Amino acid sequence: MENASYRSLPKHPVLTWSSLRGALLPPLTSIDNLKYTAFTTSGRAAIYQALCLLELPAGSTVLVPSYHCPTMVAPIFLAHLKVAYFAIKDDGLPNLSSIEETTAQRCKAILVPHYFGFSNSLREVRDWCDARDVALIEDCAHCYFGQAGERTVGAWGDYATASLSKFFPVQEGGVLASSRRSVAKLHLKPPTMTAQVKGFTDVLETSAKFNGLYGLNAGLKLIFKLKKLLKNKVRAGKKINQDMISYCDMARIDNKLLLSSLLIKYFSPSNMIVKKRQRNYAQYENHFKSATQARPLFDLTAKDSAAIAPYVFPLWVDDADRIYQVLKELNFPVFRWDKLWPGTPIMVNDAGPLWSKHVLQLLCHQDLASREVDNIAKTIIQLLPQPSA
Repeated sequence: MENASYRSLPKHPVLTWSSLRGALLPPLTSIDNLKYTAFTTSGRAAIYQALCLLELPAGSTVLVPSYHCPTMVAPIFLAHLKVAYFAIKDDGLPNLSSIEETTAQRCKAILVPHYFGFSNSLREVRDWCDARDVALIEDCAHCYFGQAGERTVGAWGDYATASLSKFFPVQEGGVLASSRRSVAKLHLKPPTMTAQVKGFTDVLETSAKFNGLYGLNAGLKLIFKLKKLLKNKVRAGKKINQDMISYCDMARIDNKLLLSSLLIKYFSPSNMIVKKRQRNYAQYENHFKSATQARPLFDLTAKDSAAIAPYVFPLWVDDADRIYQVLKELNFPVFRWDKLWPGTPIMVNDAGPLWSKHVLQLLCHQDLASREVDNIAKTIIQLLPQPSA
């Protein structure tokens, strides 16, 4: 396998000189276009803040999809609310018929994500919510840019949430936005000066690790010595589902965003980000279009590709357990949502459990070079069972 020289690949966008050329470029359609916006420390913090703004009675039920990252569920428990689940269809949209009427009657909010960067119209979900007076939180963590059918991403929800760190070269960052409700009532604490300095040095350290800012390595090493003095990770102090809460890292959900993240986000060229992600996705798609026992979950060419900024390349793999284990050992930028919140039910006609087992998420962010995408794809193909001669 061609993997020896590519074992250390960035799992998030990295600050490079090309990351700082975007302030004068025309902005793309994104969650930033919504009327009301506020920055948080993460997408999960944005979910938590949206729940707080809804002012739901303690113990109210919030619906979430069966296919989820635990960070989508943890904010609900921290807000002292209950969780119920809905099934998803093969296109990732909610299977609303899976929600029992008794559950719908006690439901006060529903969290609906756009998966992998592929946005969909949420007209049916919006109508379902309006008919029952249920608040819709549109999770755009995977889908910062583009159109969701007839509306901009995020515009279907009463609130929309997004993640900066999945698309921009920042260490942390989230967005809470809405086209219909103000977000001015957020009471976020300003970060300390220590946190601000640490934020800048974390970005630079990651950049240096992957040779992002050529010519500055010697100077950056001096800064990293300062970083060691500031290393003091804060952990969430809640005792609700403590193991999962700790896994989700819910610290600093009441803080304002770091200045480093705001500045980098402002200067990042969104046009370049989207173009390179589409290139990498198409490259993966070309590799796997005729693979044995693996297939692209979604076809970029079948969509309006100009409106899509992929977060990952979702690859269905028949023998996913074995292959994912090898890829983890190689430290490749690939992951799987196989850690579901305890108590997630098995439902009829639900694609969620199958996706949790079989779908590998291959990162396709802008700081993966073409040769690195090739190497990841070729390694996986070599791991797949080969057809008989």
